[in-house]
Amino acid sequence: MLKNTQQHELKMKIKSHSSFFLLFLIAITHTHVCLAECDNVKDYCPTSTKPQKQAIFINGLSCENPDNTSAHDFKINELSKPGSRDDFGALVKIVTASKFVGLNTLGLAIGRSDIEVDGLVNLHNHPRATEMVYVNQGRLLAAFLNTQNQLFQKNLNAGDVFVIPKGLFHFFLNRGEQVATLFSVFNSQNPGLGSLSSQPSQSENTLQLVEKIKMKLNSLSHSQLHGDSDLTSVLLDIVSHY
Repeated sequence: MLKNTQQHELKMKIKSHSSFFLLFLIAITHTHVCLAECDNVKDYCPTSTKPQKQAIFINGLSCENPDNTSAHDFKINELSKPGSRDDFGALVKIVTASKFVGLNTLGLAIGRSDIEVDGLVNLHNHPRATEMVYVNQGRLLAAFLNTQNQLFQKNLNAGDVFVIPKGLFHFFLNRGEQVATLFSVFNSQNPGLGSLSSQPSQSENTLQLVEKIKMKLNSLSHSQLHGDSDLTSVLLDIVSHY
C-alpha cells in the first residue's frame, strides 16, 4: 500500500513538472516570436518630439499623443540635398525614426548617397537591416562580400536596383563620368552602421590611405571582370589592414 502511494505521488510530481515545463516553453516561444515578429497594434506611432509625463516607448522612442498626429509627421525633405562629404568623395545620409518621426514602429529607414567621380562609399555594413538601393543617376559598381568570403558585384546604371543582404560588408564605387546618386531603403528603423575605420600610420596621411584603398577596390573589381578566380584576397587584405 505504501509503495503504491509513493508511486502515485511520484507520478503527480512528474506530471506537475511536465506541465510547468510545457508552459515555460510556450511562454519562451511566444516571447521570442513577439519580440521578433509582432505586428503593430496601432496604425502608426510617430516619435514624440516633446517631453511627456506619461509616454509610451516603443523601440526606445516615445510615441506622441495620437490626438496630435498629422500628415506633417509622415513627410520629410531631409534627402532633397546631399549630406556631408567624406575623405572618400562620398556624401552619405541615413534618416532613421529619430529624425523622421513617421517611421517609428514601421520597420523602415531611408538614405541617400552622392558619390563623386572615382569616389566610393567605403566598406561598411548594416547589422540590423537588408539594404535595397535605387540608382537615381550615374554609373557605379555595387558589391558585397558574403560570410564565405565570396564577392558579389554588379555594374549599375540609372534606374537599376540592387539588394544587399543584412549584415554583409559592401561598398559602392563611382565608375562613371558624373556624380552618382542612389537612394536606399532599409527594413529596420535603425539599421546600424559598422565601418572599417582607417587609422593612417605615421608614414602616410589620410589622403594617401584613401587613394590606396581606392586602388585596391579598383583592382578587385577589374580582376572579376577579367575572370580572376581569386577575387577575395584583395578585399580581405583591405579588411585586415585597414
